Amino acid sequence: MSAHGNPANLKYTKEHEWIRVEGEFGFIGISDFAQHALTDIVFVELPALGKSVEQFKQLCLVESVKSVSDIYAPVSGEVTETNKELETAAHLVNSDPYGKGWMAKLQIRNPAELSNLMSAAEYEAYLKIKSH
Repeated sequence: MSAHGNPANLKYTKEHEWIRVEGEFGFIGISDFAQHALTDIVFVELPALGKSVEQFKQLCLVESVKSVSDIYAPVSGEVTETNKELETAAHLVNSDPYGKGWMAKLQIRNPAELSNLMSAAEYEAYLKIKSH
């Protein structure tokens, strides 16, 4: 964990998604910063299994008490699994954004795209710039 709670083993996007790479797969969710900004998440529209997504394009939707937000794919790939627990427990995105609040698992199409993402340290620097 880094100083602000963003796990160092993840990669981050400027739209506040994260990816945890395990071999040729990546687990995706939203950062602690994002879940705080969205406030109480009441619904997650999970992507369909087999859906093909492009890097930085829409993966799924989350609905909070104040807004509906697109969640973007950190990398291109195919959805191989979704977190079905979120269908009845969307609040896990708030309470455990880096653990039980994951949203989708992708088979990564192009691992080179990971170089377009930020490390935890780079993401924290980005958050500092955004907050000023």
